[in-house]
Amino acid sequence: MSEDQVRALAKRLLDLGLKDLTARERRMIEQIAARHAISRDVQAEFDARLTFGEHLSDRVAEVGGSWGFIIAFGVVMVVWTGLNSFVLGAGLVFDPYPYVFLNLLLSLLAAIQAPIIMMSQNRQSDKDRLAARHDYEVNLKAEIEIMALHDKVDQLRSQELSSLLERVERALARAERGAEPE
Repeated sequence: MSEDQVRALAKRLLDLGLKDLTARERRMIEQIAARHAISRDVQAEFDARLTFGEHLSDRVAEVGGSWGFIIAFGVVMVVWTGLNSFVLGAGLVFDPYPYVFLNLLLSLLAAIQAPIIMMSQNRQSDKDRLAARHDYEVNLKAEIEIMALHDKVDQLRSQELSSLLERVERALARAERGAEPE
């Protein structure tokens, strides 16, 4: 695609000169002018770039934010306190009330789980921004294509009106000369 074609399309569709376009807008115009599809699977594109650690943190966040985890966590808490308070004998208790070891484990879990969940949320924000940029590109192309269709319809209507006007003028000219209309 020549630079003149891109410049003309940018001027006609966006009322901007080539120098006023960002790199992304220029790429969009080139894709539109070349009639390339813009839509793509943003989710697969994003997931393909994730490292093992990022996949793992997403999985931890998914499990840690589920009802299954909450229920399992509640069961562990009840079993832990039940074993240490009622089931085991006084000499076998490994974490007596006030459950200091349990408190330590809960603090460690929270200290590790919170940053992992935050990393996953940050990645989700990045994914959302990528999806929003893609949606913008698709919407821009759709808007430009609709404008181009409007131009084509207007051009066809103008040609049809010109043709009709020409026939009416010929009919009027024949009528003025006294000839029979077609």
